Amino acid sequence: MNLDSLESWLKQIAGGDALLALVLQVFVVVLVVVVANFFLRRVLARLEERTRLTTTPWDFALVSAARKPLTLLAWIVGITFAARIVQAHADAALFEAVAPVRTIGVIGCITWFLVRFISNVQDGVMAQRLAQGESVDRTTVDAIGKLLRISVLITAVLVGLQSLGFSISGVLAFGGVGGIAVGFAAKDLLANFFGGLMVYLDRPFVVGEWIRSPDKEIEGTVEEIGWRLTRIRTFDKRPLYVPNSVFTQITVENPSRMSNRRIKETVGLRYADIDKVAPIVRDIKAMLRAHPDIDQAPTMIVNFTQFAASSLDIMVYTFTVTTAWVAYHEVKQDVMLKIAEIIERHGAEIAFPTRTLHVEGAVDTVPASAPVAG
Repeated sequence: MNLDSLESWLKQIAGGDALLALVLQVFVVVLVVVVANFFLRRVLARLEERTRLTTTPWDFALVSAARKPLTLLAWIVGITFAARIVQAHADAALFEAVAPVRTIGVIGCITWFLVRFISNVQDGVMAQRLAQGESVDRTTVDAIGKLLRISVLITAVLVGLQSLGFSISGVLAFGGVGGIAVGFAAKDLLANFFGGLMVYLDRPFVVGEWIRSPDKEIEGTVEEIGWRLTRIRTFDKRPLYVPNSVFTQITVENPSRMSNRRIKETVGLRYADIDKVAPIVRDIKAMLRAHPDIDQAPTMIVNFTQFAASSLDIMVYTFTVTTAWVAYHEVKQDVMLKIAEIIERHGAEIAFPTRTLHVEGAVDTVPASAPVAG
């Protein structure tokens, strides 16, 4: 049944009343849209639940991305069809905008679908890789997803302008001339954009890594690298938002990429234990050589280094195998306790600050037993 047959049939029902027939036509179209939209949503909802259980992320990403845009597209097509029916019986200038609005609506729905599809695929691929125990470069995935979404949006704008009768070449020419003025007006925004682009290209850090800067009070774990801001979670759990342009001007240290953690301590012995320094140094070095959590490849130093004011100082310089912060302190504690055991086994003691008092005219030297601060 075509539109003319439907119109004549409704006129018969309306008893020849043209206005009532028009109202009935619009009512039928809206009713068909409502019913079709109801069944469409139910079907897409069931498909989404079924594809959620599949092993591949593509089908779920496709159905989930299409569910809302398709229902909106059905409303746009139905309403514009009803508007065309009214336009055929009323020469109103208002209905001249129906075709452009329908075109923009269709382009908007397609754009919405593509943006949702890209985001769903991005999340699905990352979740699948993590579930399989594979490493995921989240920074690269985010960068690719953002570039694809920006490309879709720019293409949609250009297609929409062309559909409305604007010349794309003219728009691009205007953009070239106006881009200079916009560049001066939004130089900070552009600086942040290109700063984020450099972070993506140079990759001094990625999402999930711990970074710090000796130039600024910036330290924490990277949570998100945006096109304008990078969100860092500090160690007191506060979010820190850093403009990307800052990273082109400061030095960034990435402790997450360290190969080892260093133990550097000075152990002081009493001057009365000068004859025990050499065997203690030898035993400490042997203990470090045999320790399973100490890396033997980097530099290891255990030596008597100086005659200090109240102690004979031994420097202990070595590196742990682990780079994890908590595990490192466990290893360091174990090393320090073993050093204390070695010193005690040799009958020596760890020195503390003391002062010797010489009394003029006295025969003996009276040592002060109380520790001296500093």
